[in-house]
Amino acid sequence: MKEFITYIVKNIVDQPDQVKVEAIQGHNTMIIEVKVAKTDTGKVIGRQGKTIQAIRALVVAVASRAGVRVTLELLEADAPSPVHTTV
Repeated sequence: MKEFITYIVKNIVDQPDQVKVEAIQGHNTMIIEVKVAKTDTGKVIGRQGKTIQAIRALVVAVASRAGVRVTLELLEADAPSPVHTTV
């Protein structure tokens, strides 16, 4: 899952070297934190949040096959708090 999200996000942003994806595994849940450069945050969110919604839809589809619930959080590289969280 982590590699899948890394591949998608790195192909969207202008600074793929600053993309960091961390997965925090629980019993039946997983929190995935995606950190991107401040200038790339808008690209990952997209207009009216369409890009991040599409990424989340893909992640939910892949995770449902494994029976895992996933939350995707988008973070700026320097910011510790989530920019946008939902699934």
